[in-house]
Amino acid sequence: MSETHFANNASHLRTVEALYSGHHGWLYATLKRKLGNAMDAADLAQDTFMRILASQVTVIEQPRAYLSCVAKGILINWYQRKALERAYLEALANVPVQEAPSPESHFLVLETLHEIDAMLDTLPPLVKRAFLLSQINGLKYDDIAAQLDVSLITVKRYMKQAFVQCLMMIE
Repeated sequence: MSETHFANNASHLRTVEALYSGHHGWLYATLKRKLGNAMDAADLAQDTFMRILASQVTVIEQPRAYLSCVAKGILINWYQRKALERAYLEALANVPVQEAPSPESHFLVLETLHEIDAMLDTLPPLVKRAFLLSQINGLKYDDIAAQLDVSLITVKRYMKQAFVQCLMMIE
């Protein structure tokens, strides 16, 4: 490793340390006010700083604006995750008790749903929409093409792209 790399890394660590010591309390209070829950606020504040630590940013001009922006992305992901969990629990409520999954299976299903959701978020919006129309709504490719106002070959390309992403997730 070069001296420049170590210098940049040290600079990054000092930046994150200063950001944490100077603004963690503010971020935590802001998240607690939004969520109404101290534990979730603490988790999301920690996730925010972990994301910044992983980012390698060395200069932050406006710390609170930067923290707000990073925390907002994490908060959106958190809300999506909670919505996904609620939908799964609602679906489980309709399953007879004797057929309900074990706690271990329940956890694995939720983790898999989160991974699929994260993978779908990496897709371009029209690809994601085509995939969901096919897999969730059960639409045929012709119907998807009509709904998205694209050609059939474009829908096939979208689906191929989505399936390749799914296969990559499996590996």
